[in-house]
Amino acid sequence: MSPVTIGVAADGSVLISSYPKRAKVHNLRSRPQASLCVLSDSFGDAWVQVSGPATVTDLPEALDGLVDYFRSISGEHPDWDEYRRAMVTQGKVLVRVEIQQWGPVSRGGFPARLTEDDE
Repeated sequence: MSPVTIGVAADGSVLISSYPKRAKVHNLRSRPQASLCVLSDSFGDAWVQVSGPATVTDLPEALDGLVDYFRSISGEHPDWDEYRRAMVTQGKVLVRVEIQQWGPVSRGGFPARLTEDDE
C-alpha cells in the first residue's frame, strides 16, 4: 500500500493520478482490484477502507479523467491546455477505482482509557 492523493469523480469512483512504472500501477494491471485507506484531513479523525475493481488508463485516453481528477481536488486550473501538456510530458496514467465495498468508518484516536486523567 502507498499513500496517494485521491479525487472523486461525478459517478462516485475514486481517481488517482500516477506513473506507468509505479508498483501500484503494475500490480493493478496484473490484478485489477484495489483497497484504499481514506483518511480525514486531520490526524486521528475518522477514516474508512474502500475497495473495488480498478482500471488503469494510459495517455492519451487518460487526459479527460486527469482533468476530472484535478478539478475534484483543486477546482479550475488557470490554463487547461498547459495542464494537459504537463500530464503528457510527465507521462501520467489515471487509476479509477469503482467503490463496491466500504466501511466501517473508524473514529480513530486513542482509546478513552489512555486519555483519561488519573488525578
